[in-house]
Amino acid sequence: METRIKVFKNLYKDSVSLMQISAELLKRPDIDGASVAMATETNLHQLQEAGFELNFDAGPNDLFVAIRGADAEVLDTILNEVEGQLTAAPVDQGDSGTYSQPNTSVEMALDAQPDANLALISVPGQFAAAEAMKSLRLGLNVMLFSDNVSLEQELELKQYAEANDLLVMGPDCGTAIINGTPLGFANVVRPGPIGVIAASGTGLQEVTCRIHQLGSGISQAIGTGGHDLAEQIGGISMLHGMRALAKDPATEIIVLISKPPAPAVAETILNLAREIEKPVIIHFLGAEPESLEGNGVFAAETLAQTAEMAVGALSGSPSRTTEGALDLEAQQRLKQVTGNLASTRKFLRGAFAGGTFCYEAQLLCRAAGLKGYSNTPVAGYLSLDNIWSSRENTLVDLGDDDFTKGRAHPMIDPSLRNERILMEATDTETAVVLFDVVLGYGASEEPIAELVTTIHKAQSENPSAPAFIAHVCGTDSDPQSREATIETLESLGVLVASNNAEATRWATHIVLSRQS
Repeated sequence: METRIKVFKNLYKDSVSLMQISAELLKRPDIDGASVAMATETNLHQLQEAGFELNFDAGPNDLFVAIRGADAEVLDTILNEVEGQLTAAPVDQGDSGTYSQPNTSVEMALDAQPDANLALISVPGQFAAAEAMKSLRLGLNVMLFSDNVSLEQELELKQYAEANDLLVMGPDCGTAIINGTPLGFANVVRPGPIGVIAASGTGLQEVTCRIHQLGSGISQAIGTGGHDLAEQIGGISMLHGMRALAKDPATEIIVLISKPPAPAVAETILNLAREIEKPVIIHFLGAEPESLEGNGVFAAETLAQTAEMAVGALSGSPSRTTEGALDLEAQQRLKQVTGNLASTRKFLRGAFAGGTFCYEAQLLCRAAGLKGYSNTPVAGYLSLDNIWSSRENTLVDLGDDDFTKGRAHPMIDPSLRNERILMEATDTETAVVLFDVVLGYGASEEPIAELVTTIHKAQSENPSAPAFIAHVCGTDSDPQSREATIETLESLGVLVASNNAEATRWATHIVLSRQS
């Protein structure tokens, strides 16, 4: 096997664009392994774990391309192609056609766009806090896409921002919609009167998409980063966002989404929510809704119900309805699927690109009495000893760091998700394969092209293939059509639910009937 590695000194590209290049390389049949990334300590370690030798000199300001394959000549050609992508000079599209000097600092960018008030930062973690502070001191709000920022640095950034009436979204904020513009992994939704603040990226996507599907729209969708509601941070960004949306005349309803906050932080958030003279819908995943409600605050049990209650609040009906019962049509469809399964097929296997979807699915399974294993277990679930294989009921978050070392997130490159689905489907104990498909900016341009082949292979090679149940998070305004995606999946016999909670309940219903 031949290897080619090239280092580009002092060349920076953001992580999403580099992951997309890596994902495209890995799709090529003449490539056995590939990584295009900044030469940070973490990325170099992951490269070594992927089987590449670190016999080159590179630092965190440098970019590397590493590819492996059988044909040396082909690798040289591919390396030249990638170099062309990375080093192509930007050209002014105006009449002059002359070279345009790129901005190399926040100050230069602000000089070029003096009306800007938001900086989106995506640099290696060890530099992210410094760049964020520079932006804040220039009077800019910050969306900090970067991760690997310490809690101490996050607190310093957010305390400075709060003292200067600025907002920090992040660190590790992957999704936001600000003034109608999708940022990071976000979807195209119509403008409207509902403002959302979330400490969960795919949770924010699910709720904003569902609001769009129900006919309403979004005023602002603010991501806080996953650590904002930790006791050390104190919910600074969520509280700031709540005060901003409370004053915003375009926002009539406020929605808050998070995994359970630290108790003291939850109390502070609830106290502010009860003072706001607008309905506030809260979904803290796993929290008892009754413990959150009162004085204009309404609580939801699932992400989908959160969206439904927010839309209902616009007409004065934000009340929570009981979820869980399957209608007659769903029962009949699931009974038909169950009747075609071999007697050995008894267990649920979930392969999720969205971490919050995996978390929510575990909570719903647990509530139904179906416990199992996960690489990111909730209370009551057991930790999966070997993440590369499943046992009994297993739900895995394929976007977790253990799966993404040296490769793109499954929303960008769904090949790992597809491999997992095939593995689970060929296991004769699997009754249901449950999965998500996430659309939108930043996600794969063809999210199910290879999945179609995967499911067809699983069905053709197994006399009694398991049931496939999915939900598609997105809208028909996204770069990838939600309607077309659903139609393609259904043509393969996949049961496509309207949301993650419904998909999980369908899957749980089948599996419980097999294990009774």
